[in-house]
Amino acid sequence: MSATPMTLTIAEELGLRTAQVERTVALFDEGNTIPFVARYRKEVTEYLDEEQLRSIAARLEYLRNLAARKEAVLASIDEQGRLTDELRGRIEAATVLQEVEDLYLPYKPKRRTRAMMAREKGLGPLADMLLAQEATRGQPALYAANYLTDDVPTIEDALAGARDIAAEVIAEDADTRAATRRALLSGATLQSTKVADAADPQGKYEVYYEYAERLAVVPAHRLLAIRRGEAEGVLGVALEADDDALVATIERRHVKRSSIFSGELAAAIRDGFSRLLRPSLEREIRSARMEEADAHAIRVFGANLRGLLLQAPLKGVRALGLDPGLRTGCKVAVVDETGKFLAEDTIYPHTSRNGWGDSKKTLAALVKKHKVDVIAIGNGTASRETDALVAEHHRRAVEGFGLFALPVSTFSAHRPTERASAFVL
Repeated sequence: MSATPMTLTIAEELGLRTAQVERTVALFDEGNTIPFVARYRKEVTEYLDEEQLRSIAARLEYLRNLAARKEAVLASIDEQGRLTDELRGRIEAATVLQEVEDLYLPYKPKRRTRAMMAREKGLGPLADMLLAQEATRGQPALYAANYLTDDVPTIEDALAGARDIAAEVIAEDADTRAATRRALLSGATLQSTKVADAADPQGKYEVYYEYAERLAVVPAHRLLAIRRGEAEGVLGVALEADDDALVATIERRHVKRSSIFSGELAAAIRDGFSRLLRPSLEREIRSARMEEADAHAIRVFGANLRGLLLQAPLKGVRALGLDPGLRTGCKVAVVDETGKFLAEDTIYPHTSRNGWGDSKKTLAALVKKHKVDVIAIGNGTASRETDALVAEHHRRAVEGFGLFALPVSTFSAHRPTERASAFVL
């Protein structure tokens, strides 16, 4: 089996043998699932574990999507008659999807823009002069006068249209976008403030009412919390950066001070940065950091869940489990020493008028009937209130039991340090 560029790349990235990757990819292409391959095709993959298989599958999907996108982008630009050998080479050499999208942006069909309208008025050549920065004599107005028409009645109209075109060209330049994106990601500060009159009765997001931290180092759990606060309308979120420094860097890349058009191009860059480039990159960067935060949360959840599932069970005890809740009540389930289901119920200690007393009676009846040894309370909404209910009930009403709280590790994507409680009776 001959190696393909994709399998060679995956093997190099993951430190695996190319033949291993080739055979594994072939199994995936035949429709085999990762659990099946890990369990029943060990001899084919040379005993790759599930984590390695998932890494191969993820990179394979990404690289295939990248290849498909390259084909679509090349076809679209070619149909427009604007595909050059240099552009084709850069697209084919791209190793990440973002680079392909940056290269495609100037050719991507879009809604009608100010630059499009300016081009329709015949101001493209004047914009090219601004971008080329070659003219060193005369005044911009003298050049702009050659483009006056019924649609472009004044010199300022001509220069404004040319600036609109130049602003879009620079904002869509792949190298400019990549450099500005890197600078924003490394130096920008994520800021959040409380939205005026927004309701946050429990003060869940109080710590983020006046919050600022460099985006590159904001921990995943804070990003997720800020996103929830923004989605609920409690927080306003912005990305703050030294925009003047970013604009100056772009000007150094494009503006030649010896040109008579340097002032016009500098004005176009400032406009394009604030109107086009900055908003676009801010959306991209925030989205990318949120994707990283989501992936981190999933990894933490998986690691905690693995530890929970692999921990030794309580041997020889009957357990009553409580899943806390407010509006929907607390779900109750009882299992015996072997894990066999014995009973279930739902109590409403926190919402109904007599809920506290009725819930204690229900728990007492279940404990007595099924000879419950342990009560375990899950982590979640109203977990502290439910913990207090059980503690109060067994402290005051259940005579003859020795009672103490036993911390039990649990998992939570958003509050990983919290613990559930178990009451041993």
